[in-house]
Amino acid sequence: MVLQKIHKAYMWCLQKHFKIIVLIISILAINNSIYSQTIIKQFKKDSIRFYFKDTLTVSNKKIPPEYNNSIKIALIYYPELCSTKIKFKIKSQVSPLSARPSLFSIFQKAKNRKYIICISTKTMQRFDAILLKNLAFNSQVGVIGHELSHIVFYNKQYGIYFIKLFFMHLNKNAIDKFEYNTDIRCIEHGLGYQLLSWSKEVRLKLNLTQWKGINENDTNGRERYMNPESIIKMMQELKMYQ
Repeated sequence: MVLQKIHKAYMWCLQKHFKIIVLIISILAINNSIYSQTIIKQFKKDSIRFYFKDTLTVSNKKIPPEYNNSIKIALIYYPELCSTKIKFKIKSQVSPLSARPSLFSIFQKAKNRKYIICISTKTMQRFDAILLKNLAFNSQVGVIGHELSHIVFYNKQYGIYFIKLFFMHLNKNAIDKFEYNTDIRCIEHGLGYQLLSWSKEVRLKLNLTQWKGINENDTNGRERYMNPESIIKMMQELKMYQ
């Protein structure tokens, strides 16, 4: 009788452990499927024809025709945003690109939120060269990936976070970390070479070794956006880029 109870308890534990193992494997498989897009070093305007289906469609997205290919290629690397409502809006603003939830959806559940990615047509004269329309195609994909990485992060936050984010912009160190971590997510999603292209192009056109955004461009060693050396180092450490 005692041996039967021991055997029964053992089998129960074994079954429980098996379920836990299966659950862990499933989670790892899901995560792997999210970040398992093909790593491609150089995208060109017609890349979508060679690497992806001609019939590629995206749902819940409003995409300007002139950026159709660069946006669609970037979206392929963010399958978790497949059903997320995103409007790519062209307007005149100081920042070349920006991503945010629409005002009336901030306090909605993430699945119901609408996001806006603004693509600027005009900025300060000095920064005109790094507007999306003036970037190489590969760099366009990289910086769009950066903005999509913001939305991936926003989808995991509650409405109150966006109030906190507003005040974070008053803290240089907080925004440095915020943007740096966004670059990390972009690399983890498989667009490291594209982000590297953007990082190099921005610094070359602005004649800077460090670039921390429109309002800050000194060279005191801080990284708001990852510099090329940091991007390369991270790619070398990730198996997906080997």
